[in-house]
Amino acid sequence: MSSSAANISIPPQGSREKAKELVLALQNEICSGLEQIDGKGHFEEESWERPEGGGGRSRVMREGKIFEQGGVNFSEVHGKELPPSIVNQRPEAKGHPWFATGTSMVLHPRSPYLPTVHLNYRYFEAGPVWWFGGGADLTPYYPYLNDAKHFHKVHQEACDSIHPSLHRVFKPWCDEYFFLKHRQETRGIGGIFYDYQDGSGNLYKGQDKKGLAHKISNDIGPCNLSWEDLFSLAQSCGKAFLPAYLPIIEKRKNQTYQDRERNFQLYRRGRYVEFNLVWDRGTIFGLQTNGRTESILMSLPPLARWEYGYQAPSNSREALLTQIFTKPQNWLTDKSLEEKCFAYQAVD
Repeated sequence: MSSSAANISIPPQGSREKAKELVLALQNEICSGLEQIDGKGHFEEESWERPEGGGGRSRVMREGKIFEQGGVNFSEVHGKELPPSIVNQRPEAKGHPWFATGTSMVLHPRSPYLPTVHLNYRYFEAGPVWWFGGGADLTPYYPYLNDAKHFHKVHQEACDSIHPSLHRVFKPWCDEYFFLKHRQETRGIGGIFYDYQDGSGNLYKGQDKKGLAHKISNDIGPCNLSWEDLFSLAQSCGKAFLPAYLPIIEKRKNQTYQDRERNFQLYRRGRYVEFNLVWDRGTIFGLQTNGRTESILMSLPPLARWEYGYQAPSNSREALLTQIFTKPQNWLTDKSLEEKCFAYQAVD
């Protein structure tokens, strides 16, 4: 690692191919691990081409033993005109031919006791402008504190293996990004999120200048990382996904549930739909660049429901989710969470 290296203004030779190979390898590794733990479902692959340049391969699992539906996508696309979603964020990239590659995944387990999970790692170039982005986040429906701690700890260790300041910024940035402003709640318990990482300046490159991620990033100051550091970050965090998620599946997959739990899961899935269609920049980018619609919207659950004016019963597991697990928390350090969760049998 060369965390003190000055920013490389031009990507190293072969950068596009190296980034492409990384995300392809992650797609293969993750699909293999998921098929193994499901035991029944298999990913069906469909390759596609984008008329303006590039293409990808979509892998979707339906009606597995554990996963009701899930998709793990790869894309490699390029073009001459950047979409507004990118130009608005990085105006200096305007006027350059661009290239983007990445892998993205959303899994919707059947059981309400198994959390929905999302992952995305990507690389972008436009002339001399380049950056890495990515992250992973967890959305439980009937949450357990130790599951939240485990998911966060594995991703913290992955970030720390590259630089000790990264997780301090990427964790609150995730809470900030996966936030439904119209509901005033987070999409789940978060994880890590980062974007526009080109190895220069402060780590936080988001829009909320009053938020916690911005403050922590300012306190840390400039954190210069090389292209190779950021490549290694994507690799480390991508490989952390299966160790972060599969133990939760193993622990919860045999728990029985009733209609009440299933109906609440479908209701909360509606929030997932709302975020992905209203706020998610990846969805907007894909649609603005004429990506494959089926692949872009594979993140949506196969079933969801909405209920007007729903209020969780007081002192219920459902209330615990809305009171604690849809608010930013210091999952690894806040000792009071254990007492709050214990009363709801949410600690084991």
